[in-house]
Amino acid sequence: MGVTSKALYRGAATTTLTTTLYTVPSATTTVVTEIMISNTDTSPATFTIYLDGVIIAPGVTVGAKDTTVIPCKQALAATKVIQGGASATTVNISISGVEIA
Repeated sequence: MGVTSKALYRGAATTTLTTTLYTVPSATTTVVTEIMISNTDTSPATFTIYLDGVIIAPGVTVGAKDTTVIPCKQALAATKVIQGGASATTVNISISGVEIA
């Protein structure tokens, strides 16, 4: 059984709140360990994150030039997805985790 720490997603958010950010590979379990959301704009923005269709961050505000960190230990089975988006493309999403294959 291999365990690999990795960046599950790094990039700018889209304004579609259900954009797929990561899909767990087949024959793999993924444990999401941290989600960081940063806003590079001078105005506040909101973001939404789903784990396997369950909303864990519903329209959460991230301040101007600020970062929100969501520490978590959530397991996702093969083919499950992480989805999300934001009110502006100035919001960046960083999701870290461990893949177990």
